[in-house]
Amino acid sequence: MINKEIVKELVNNFIAERDIFLVDVKVSTTNRITILVNKPSGITIDECAMISRHIETNLDRNREDYDLNVSSPGLNMPFRVREQYEMSIGRPVEVIDNQGKKTRGILLSVEGEGFEIESEKTTLGKKKVTEEISFNFDEIKTVKEVISFK
Repeated sequence: MINKEIVKELVNNFIAERDIFLVDVKVSTTNRITILVNKPSGITIDECAMISRHIETNLDRNREDYDLNVSSPGLNMPFRVREQYEMSIGRPVEVIDNQGKKTRGILLSVEGEGFEIESEKTTLGKKKVTEEISFNFDEIKTVKEVISFK
């Protein structure tokens, strides 16, 4: 089986000095390698292809056969790394905390060990009030951007 840490190292070597960041690397027991990368302005297909070629030139298919997929994370995929939060500042997100409570709001900032959103709620008098809510990364289950087609 191909070592996940070796694949991570190869990706990190390639993206060093570039505006690209690694989101995740998965290697299945059948040597299916999935690499998720992104960058603030959005990763291109050409950049994914360059990463793929870099991996292919550094792994020996004669020793172990593998299937390689390099792409950006999907639109509905939860955030995995800090850079994804930073890319989404000013955008609507859905937070699910460790107790399962959902909160929606606009991602305001990412600082230290957490982030802050601005959420709108309705009071008893049906008046809408906004509040800023802070979360620590360790108290959340998932955060993902809310996609709207309006």
